Amino acid sequence: MTASSRTGGQILVDQLLTHGVDHIFCVPGESYLAALDALHDAKIDVTVCRQEGGAAMMAEAYGKLTGRPGICFVTRGPGATNASPGIHIAKQDSTPMILFVGQIERGMREREAFQELDYRAAFGPLAKWATEVDDPARFPEIISRAFHVATSGRPGPVVIALPEDVLTEMAQVADAPRYQIVETHPGLTQMAELQKLLHGAKKPIALLGGSRWSEVAVQRFVRFAERFELPVACTFRRQMLFPADHASYIGDLGLGVNPKLLARIKEADLVLLVGGRLSEIPSQAYTLLDIPAPQQTLIHIHPDPSEIGRVYSPHLAINASPVAFTAALEGVHPPASLPWGESTKTAHADYLAWSDPSAIRTAGGLQMGEVMAHLRKVMPSDTIFCNGAGNFATWVHRFWPFREYGTQLAPTSGSMGYGVPAGVGAKRIRPDSPVVVFAGDGDFLMNGQEFATAVQYDLPILVILLDNGMYGTIRMHQEREYPGRVSATMLKNPDFAAYAKAFGGYGERVTMTEEFAPALQRALTSGKPAILHCIIDPEVITPTMSLTQIREKALASRG
Repeated sequence: MTASSRTGGQILVDQLLTHGVDHIFCVPGESYLAALDALHDAKIDVTVCRQEGGAAMMAEAYGKLTGRPGICFVTRGPGATNASPGIHIAKQDSTPMILFVGQIERGMREREAFQELDYRAAFGPLAKWATEVDDPARFPEIISRAFHVATSGRPGPVVIALPEDVLTEMAQVADAPRYQIVETHPGLTQMAELQKLLHGAKKPIALLGGSRWSEVAVQRFVRFAERFELPVACTFRRQMLFPADHASYIGDLGLGVNPKLLARIKEADLVLLVGGRLSEIPSQAYTLLDIPAPQQTLIHIHPDPSEIGRVYSPHLAINASPVAFTAALEGVHPPASLPWGESTKTAHADYLAWSDPSAIRTAGGLQMGEVMAHLRKVMPSDTIFCNGAGNFATWVHRFWPFREYGTQLAPTSGSMGYGVPAGVGAKRIRPDSPVVVFAGDGDFLMNGQEFATAVQYDLPILVILLDNGMYGTIRMHQEREYPGRVSATMLKNPDFAAYAKAFGGYGERVTMTEEFAPALQRALTSGKPAILHCIIDPEVITPTMSLTQIREKALASRG
């Protein structure tokens, strides 16, 4: 086939179409005008964002929900550094993503030209691959490689710098073939050994995490758990990998974890770790399993061989993606008797008791336990819950029962400001699913400007904004480590309901429990992006501990 002569910008956009890109998120910049011009006639939806960090987080959310690389375009220098939090999230959350960054012309390099930055050096530690295009004829090769790198093994972000003159220069080159995700399948011997180890176990437990799952893979693992009556827990912010209402589900390994769940894992004689890395948060600061040799029989399944044995030395290592591994599980058969069956029932009952919001009572007029109980009653199971970082997220993680795959957007990297852009990105690509964003007052204002993006595209997301007038998580740690010495954690907040209205959305202030249900109904029926500004007593720092209790406990421990 003879390729026609095209600008670098046109070749770039044609490659995106070749690889199945249907949506990009961006903040426009003069450094990549030629690419924007090529997008003008392309069948690719474009979401214009208000800040590059928000755009990158929306692209990361796209990658989480679809398993395909989320695509983000930003301009050079400050635009790129603004986008860096989204790259860090994609790296730690193992999310496929490609960030395209405008760059100075090639002839101006190494003069510290306007907004010049060495992107290989700046993003090398953050990305799976960071590169710069020097020749427009290499766009098909480089973009093809980017899609393969972003999706292979342990997925992650790729950063590609686009010199301005490369985008306008003409070249004649053929398009690359569409990328394919490479699945790594377990061997028959490995699956036979897995079955043997399970048959010899007395107290097995499964932990699910990581990425490269699918709805089908989740369903397969559910069937496997049913056949084995196997207790199953999800790792930090991966609760959508197993239905919470299933008899085998026993909880999640995150922050403020159920002590009974931790005890069960420590007492287990076999741990089946599928897809995850068991990093700092789910491992409870690397105390859950011994390093490098766990006392429990560890079976570690991961799509990237470099992750297996990196921290924990498994008794059985299986280099496979969750999709391929769960397909192979269909041929694994349970033993004649299941000595752990009753224990699984008890563990599920313990989870139900731990996650029951009706028993929670805290200070103040707005009871979040009752709020969560109401949300459980009225919101459907396909609701996508999004959150950033902060103690407020505990209300979602502990009390919302995730029942469907693709309904949780939360950063395992612990990045604040993620919830609103993730919610916008989710609603943009899944308009028929309800989207609820949980945010704290400090968390919201780190990317609250993307509420304007929701208004611009008529995306009726619901933001439940919990306002306690402080950076609550830091204040909690402060009271525990330096009781009574409050420093740099207090906030003076705006009227967030008025904020929503100023942008053209719906806003309402909620101070009492009985106000929440009717306010929620009005917000949902408004048809607009909405903020429920929920005033929380500053003492309510966790569902079970107040700030005063944490301070008094810290003081008592010091004598």
